[in-house]
Amino acid sequence: MNHPAPDPLAARLAELLAQSALRNQRAFAELYGLTAAKLFGVALRILRRRDWAEEVLQECYVSIWNHAGNYAVQKSAPLTWMTSIVRNRSLDWLRRPQHEATGEEYDIAVEAWRDDSPGPLEHLAASSEAAALARCLGQLDGKQRQSIMLAFYHGLSHSEVAGHMKLPLGTVKTWVRRGLERLKDCLQPGET
Repeated sequence: MNHPAPDPLAARLAELLAQSALRNQRAFAELYGLTAAKLFGVALRILRRRDWAEEVLQECYVSIWNHAGNYAVQKSAPLTWMTSIVRNRSLDWLRRPQHEATGEEYDIAVEAWRDDSPGPLEHLAASSEAAALARCLGQLDGKQRQSIMLAFYHGLSHSEVAGHMKLPLGTVKTWVRRGLERLKDCLQPGET
């Protein structure tokens, strides 16, 4: 019984897939160089649009990189395995909704999805401001800090703070006023 001669390209591609599974970028670059033209042709034949074929091919190589360890040489030739990934992804691409919003439809869609919650920059600024405030509060004496915390963080009125601390109202008002002045000076250095 005659066995077909081993295909040197298939052997090399299988080796490159195994190396890609180990995250070897040079092997993956060589794999890409040896297969991109053929796989692009497959995508282009199915999609009939160069821009779509380019986008699908890029997605497929990301998938090949991420799933190279799943390739089983006993089940199929390497190029057959990669071609099936491109074929399936191309068919999925054709099945996706083709409607793309433009003009007024696009503006309405963007408006519907707009999120007014703070983004990363706002969170960073808020955390920096909170850290500065905590640092400045730490510089106040204990009674000033406690009266300000009760008034502003717990929402107590001056008279409620005085009742809570069992102190005269005038004393609490003075501590709050002076504490706020010190916080302002601490938070705005260099301003007079």
